[in-house]
Amino acid sequence: MKSDSSVIKHRYDRLAPYFDGLEAVMEGLFFKSWRKQLWAKVDGHHILEVGVGTGKNFDYYPAGARITAIDFSQIMLEQAINKKNRKNIAVDLNLMDVQSLCYADNSFDTVIGSFVFCSVPLPRKGLKELYRVCKPGGQVLLLEHVLSSRPVIAKAMNFINPAVVALVGANINRNTLKNVKACPFASVRVDDNSSDIIKLIEARK
Repeated sequence: MKSDSSVIKHRYDRLAPYFDGLEAVMEGLFFKSWRKQLWAKVDGHHILEVGVGTGKNFDYYPAGARITAIDFSQIMLEQAINKKNRKNIAVDLNLMDVQSLCYADNSFDTVIGSFVFCSVPLPRKGLKELYRVCKPGGQVLLLEHVLSSRPVIAKAMNFINPAVVALVGANINRNTLKNVKACPFASVRVDDNSSDIIKLIEARK
């Protein structure tokens, strides 16, 4: 039987060639402005982006930074490589699972991800990896959609979640803020501009 990671990876491999087109409307209306806010918070020279996908964050990379980016889907990564070459983006792209990062402890000034932990089978394991590779005093920045705090909406999200996971491999009912707080970060805060179901989370090691 395939592992959860293999199943989710297969779904993203299948969607990769169409991924940008499928999310184009939401990207233009909502996600683009959120990405700008997320990347405006980056500090330090050595940056790790987890779940790079097709490279939707390339336009927001800070000038002069040394950026490493990973994804666990080979086909998504191929889309990112094509975009990197087309836009001449300076980034080191690697095929890797966020649940098992092949980097040394305390390697990065900032670790960043957008809409990643909705599809990580063991989110706390992945978050502990982000903590591990982040330098002391460094930060982990996450932009995530989470389960609503409103009972009626949360009930609806829980109800349709299995269908969403089956179609695209992403959970819409994760409590990512709670999972981040379960890691030993020195501080965790949510940006004031965050909404009920989209959270910009800032964690300091």
